[in-house]
Amino acid sequence: MRLYDTARREVVPFDPGQSTTIYTCGITPYDAAHMGHAAVFLTFDILQRRLADLGVETRCVRNVTDVDDDILRKARELGVHYLDLAAEEMARFDADMSALGLLPVWSEPRATSAIPKILSLIGAALERGHAYQAGDQVYFDVSTFAGFGKLSRLDRDSMLALAAEHGGNPDDPNKRDPLDFVLWQRSLPDEPSWDSRWGPGRPGWHIECSALAMRELGETVDLHGGGRDLVFPHHECETAQSEAVTGKPFVRHWLHVGLVELGGEKMSKSLGNLVFVGDLLKDWVPMAIRLALLGHHYRGDWEWDSDDLSVAAERLDRWRRVQSRIDDGRALQVVRERLDDDLDTVGALEELDELAASGRSVAAGARLLGVRLEK
Repeated sequence: MRLYDTARREVVPFDPGQSTTIYTCGITPYDAAHMGHAAVFLTFDILQRRLADLGVETRCVRNVTDVDDDILRKARELGVHYLDLAAEEMARFDADMSALGLLPVWSEPRATSAIPKILSLIGAALERGHAYQAGDQVYFDVSTFAGFGKLSRLDRDSMLALAAEHGGNPDDPNKRDPLDFVLWQRSLPDEPSWDSRWGPGRPGWHIECSALAMRELGETVDLHGGGRDLVFPHHECETAQSEAVTGKPFVRHWLHVGLVELGGEKMSKSLGNLVFVGDLLKDWVPMAIRLALLGHHYRGDWEWDSDDLSVAAERLDRWRRVQSRIDDGRALQVVRERLDDDLDTVGALEELDELAASGRSVAAGARLLGVRLEK
């Protein structure tokens, strides 16, 4: 198997051995899952299916960010407890992903479950001289980590712009450097708070994933990823704080998924240009939605077009019409070959179309792609 590695900027061999650890950044459960979410998690689902097909044991962790600025802001607007909001949205998310045929993940831990590990990591960063306390907050000092920027390869101005876009507040006067990021922050009066050596407060966004990844999978993760928009600042900061504390590589292979756009902009909750999975499920069979997503290579950005669903539904019908025909093993072979070539689902669908057109069953190949042909 060969996969694109974001850090190396090339397609490289991925050899997991008999088992592999995978960490993918999950959702912040304050609204319904949209097609951008589905594209990310389907990519990791396809990867796990092929690894299982190769006989590899996978331990995939997908976290739940159940405490951060976004969910607290939404809970405040709705007048509900933030954990009640998280529970409601996670139930919707799980139902949507199950309908699309996603495999259950090995573990789905919540950020609020990792407060002790978070406090331990922050303490270690302070003891090693990689963090400092200013005011009621603790910051990571990026000047102490020589490798900061090695994942994203962005210049300083680009980093500052993205940090501001993602709530990093470069203008915070307590920071020694505008790129320094929060490890522990004071809570507002109506926000959850935990006791710490640095005063009551709550964790920053980036430290949550480092704590969960290391608690669940160890100090080095075989493969880590998420949406492309997480490369900076989230994954860059995760890498810095993790490696600064452990002195070990945090991630062996980085895999990032392109963005789904609508109206020329990234599909996002902040912009409101969303196509929700739950809404599509009211009018389309789940496997058509899955095929519509598989019709785009995971690594590229693409524009959502509702016509993709019509194309996918027609493809599903063609495959179903030949599912009882002769299966000479070719369908499974071509899907395996395509997935081993940087998860080329687009090529896999095209080859299965050709086999179906020749009157051969593609059921085994469809099964590896997680597409159920049974009605």
